[in-house]
Amino acid sequence: MQTSDSFLLSALLSFSGGLQDAYTYNVRGKVFANAQTGNVVMMSQNIMSGNILNGMHYMLPLLSFALGIFTAERIEYSFKEKSNIHWRQIVVLLEIIVLTVVGILPLDFNMAANILVSFSCAMQVQTFRKVHGYGYASTMCIGNLRNGTESFSRYLRSKEKQDLNKALHFFGIILIFAIGAGIGGVVSNVMEIKTIWISVFILLITDLMMIRKSR
Repeated sequence: MQTSDSFLLSALLSFSGGLQDAYTYNVRGKVFANAQTGNVVMMSQNIMSGNILNGMHYMLPLLSFALGIFTAERIEYSFKEKSNIHWRQIVVLLEIIVLTVVGILPLDFNMAANILVSFSCAMQVQTFRKVHGYGYASTMCIGNLRNGTESFSRYLRSKEKQDLNKALHFFGIILIFAIGAGIGGVVSNVMEIKTIWISVFILLITDLMMIRKSR
């Protein structure tokens, strides 16, 4: 099994994803970096009400998220066959650089910070999509909740251990995401804009885990 599919690495990424969402909401003007559905709703509501500038406040992170997906896919295409470095390590390194910059930007640059965090989250969700072979998302919960509940329902019917394990994996990821969000919300009251550097530290650990495994 690849390190990128391990539960430990997936848990670290989910914790980081939850923290990033809490960070942008609590510190950077109540915008969700990961939950783009919420940004679409707020964007549309503001634009329909004639508040074009407020609509842009939610549109730009949405566009940045799409750009992050595109960038991660291009990195995979360009480096997937390279033997000296894994393409996922490049993506994580880019995330580390982006989020380090975010922790420096003052509150007057909240829009830029939200754009960068959305870009980073998108690269992560595109790059890490499996835990123990099960498709999951490390920066949002709705898909994990659906998959976990579906698997648990199947287990009640089939009594197959595999279905139970799958459900527990998804529910575990959701719990860790929630813990990351909760800690991010609390710590942001103290560390403020620098709270995002906790994610930087976590991403450094995940990158080291992949480097060690590749040797």
